[in-house]
Amino acid sequence: MKRILQYSALLLILLLIYFGWNTYPKLDLISGFSAKSVASGHFIDRRPLELIEAQDNDIDLVDLASNSINEVGKFATASVYGIKERKAIYREGLGATLIHDDFDTSQPYLVPKRLKATPGLYPYGDEKPKDTLFENIDYSKLNSAVQNAFDTGNQKIKRSRAVVVIYKDKIIAEKYAKGFNEKSKILGWSMTKSITSAVFGVLAQQGKFDIYKPAPIPEWQNDERKNITTNNLLQMNSGLEWVENYNTICDATQMLFQAEDMGKVQLEKPSVYKPNMHWNYSSGTTNLLSKILRSQFKTHQEYLDFWYTNLIDKIGMHSMLIETDMAGNYIGSSYGWATARDWGKFGLLYLHQGNWNGEQILSPSWVRYTHTPTATSNGRYGAQFWLNAGGHFPDVPRDMYYCSGFQGQMVAIIPSKELVIVRMGLKEENGFNFNHFLQSVSASIH
Repeated sequence: MKRILQYSALLLILLLIYFGWNTYPKLDLISGFSAKSVASGHFIDRRPLELIEAQDNDIDLVDLASNSINEVGKFATASVYGIKERKAIYREGLGATLIHDDFDTSQPYLVPKRLKATPGLYPYGDEKPKDTLFENIDYSKLNSAVQNAFDTGNQKIKRSRAVVVIYKDKIIAEKYAKGFNEKSKILGWSMTKSITSAVFGVLAQQGKFDIYKPAPIPEWQNDERKNITTNNLLQMNSGLEWVENYNTICDATQMLFQAEDMGKVQLEKPSVYKPNMHWNYSSGTTNLLSKILRSQFKTHQEYLDFWYTNLIDKIGMHSMLIETDMAGNYIGSSYGWATARDWGKFGLLYLHQGNWNGEQILSPSWVRYTHTPTATSNGRYGAQFWLNAGGHFPDVPRDMYYCSGFQGQMVAIIPSKELVIVRMGLKEENGFNFNHFLQSVSASIH
C-alpha cells in the first residue's frame, strides 16, 4: 500500500510539472480566447453560452476554460481552474474587446457613424431575393453540392454553418446549420484582412493614398525598414520578423490576446529579409495596416467612420461589425462579423470590378492588383486575398481568388463563372474538402 501511495504521489508530481511546463504559460491565452469568444458571440449574435462553449470554443485547451456572462455589465469572463481570469467587455458599435486589469472601463469612447440600409432586393438591398431559374444550371447537382457541405445528425466532421451561392447577382442556393439563419452574424476571422485591403483600395480610388511609396511610419525612418512600402505590407512580403502559429505561444497569439495596441506589435519588429524577397503570412502586418489607416485621418472619429461610410455600409453590409482593440483601432486582421449574405456582397464588389450598383467604389486596376500573385508566394497570395493561380485547389478554376479565415471561412470569387460562393464553418481543409465542394458547385453551372 505504501508503494502504491509513493507511485501515486510521484505521478501527481509529474503531472503538476507537465502542467506547469506545458499548459500554465498558455492559460492567459486560453482564458483570453475564451472570454473574447463568449463576449463576441453572445452580444453580437445573441448566441447562448451553451452553444458558444459547444461550438466556437470546442478547441483543444480552450475547452478547459470556465466562462460566465454578465448581462447588466455587458462583459464575459473566463478562467482555467480558477486561474488567469480574463475579461472581455462589449460596447455597442465597437464589439467585444479583451481588456487587461488596468483598462478604464468608465472612460468615454467614440463609435462609428453608420449609413442606414436602403430598401430593395438583394444584393442592393436586404429584402429577400426573388427566385430566379437559370437554364444553364443543373439545380440537382447544385443542391447536392450544398447539402453535402453540411453534417447529418450529430456529426462533427464538416461543421459548415452557412453556404450561400450567388450567380449573376442572384442567390441560387442557400443553407444554414441548426441554430443559424440568414440573419446570423458570423465571425470571418482573417477574411477581415480582405476588408482592410479594400479600405486602402477606396483611398487609392479617391486619390488619397499611394501604396507604392514607403509606409508612413515615423519609427522606421532611421533604419532599413524605411524602404518598406505599403504594397509590401499588403502583399505580406515586407521582410519583417513575425511568427504565426496558433498551436503555441507566438507573435500572433500574444498580439490578439494580450496587446493593447495590436498594430504596434508588428511595427516594433525588426527586418529579417529585404522587402519583396520573402513571403510570410502575418496578422500583425494587417493590424499595422489598420494603424497606418488611422494615421491618414485628422481625427479618430473620421477613421472609425470611413470604413463603414465609404465601403462597408456603402455596399449594404449593414450587419458587419469590425471590433476594436484597447487602443480603439480596428482589428483588421481578424475580427469582422457579418451575415453570410453580407459576406457575399463583398465578393460581388470584386466580381464586378469594384463597381457597386453603378458607383465605382474600387478601381478595376485595384481589383486586378488584389488578385495578382505576389512574386514570393508561389501563386498563393495577392494583396490580403488568397489565390488559386497556382492550382492549390486543382479542380477549381484557376482564376478563383478568395477571402479566407480561421476554421474554414471563405468568400470565393470565380470571375469565369460569374460566381461568388460563401462558406462559413468550423473546419478547415484538414476536415472539409474545399476542392470537392467548390468544384461541385462550379460544375453545376454550364
